[in-house]
Amino acid sequence: MRWLSPLLLLAAAGCATHGTSSAPSAPALAGQSFGPAAPRDVRTLVVLLHGDGDGAVPATFTGAAHRLADAIPHARAIALLRPGYHDDAGNHSPGSRGGTGGDSYTADRIAAVADTIRSWRDRYPQARTILVGQSGGAAMAAALVGLRPGLVDGVVLAGCPCMLPEWRKFRAKQGHGGFATPVDSFDPLMTVGGVAPVTRVALLVGANDSETPQRFSRAYAEALALRGIATDYRVLPGRGHDLLDDPDLIDAVRRMSADPAPVPVRNAMVTP
Repeated sequence: MRWLSPLLLLAAAGCATHGTSSAPSAPALAGQSFGPAAPRDVRTLVVLLHGDGDGAVPATFTGAAHRLADAIPHARAIALLRPGYHDDAGNHSPGSRGGTGGDSYTADRIAAVADTIRSWRDRYPQARTILVGQSGGAAMAAALVGLRPGLVDGVVLAGCPCMLPEWRKFRAKQGHGGFATPVDSFDPLMTVGGVAPVTRVALLVGANDSETPQRFSRAYAEALALRGIATDYRVLPGRGHDLLDDPDLIDAVRRMSADPAPVPVRNAMVTP
């Protein structure tokens, strides 16, 4: 599926674009939410996607959502559980999670996440929506913005395996199991053509990230910039793979929420 057109990619995911529903529907996936609840009080809706794992999402994930809600004025933050995952509060999302070898960024799982975001967005129609993804959650978020253009206003990707086939080869060479078998996951790099031109994108990667090194984010950032999409790519000195609690990630979300207007494309890099 690497060379399918954006329209075919959208059809494969089940729905090309989001529409306006007559009434907010119940979210398909579970999670915890923080911040003001009344629609009139919410100006920014932040949805977080965690990385791949064994099914149990650590408490640090919900903690990151809580901190984002506290850090951004008038923000509602949702720690969304991807299909098949559960948290320590007893919340569980339906569906099959897949494995940890890059096989879970499939059409059905992306559609479940997108439909849930649509439900939350219907609850807060005046809010700007920002999607935040870490690791495997970043790959899913990157594919989603290409498959459902306009569903979110901005996306922040941390430690993204945004060149999926190349990243899987890299992980297999590192000796990790489950990365050599062919998968049906979407390659985020191949969905760039579907990203809405007004979408703002920030990519963060730790300079010391041994799981998803810089090159797997850089190529995606360059592809976005070639399309004229406002893109902020940063390499963070001294940082590793997990960036959900990083102050630079919070700042990236804060900047995106504070300045909703599109900005000139730039490829900013912070290096050691």
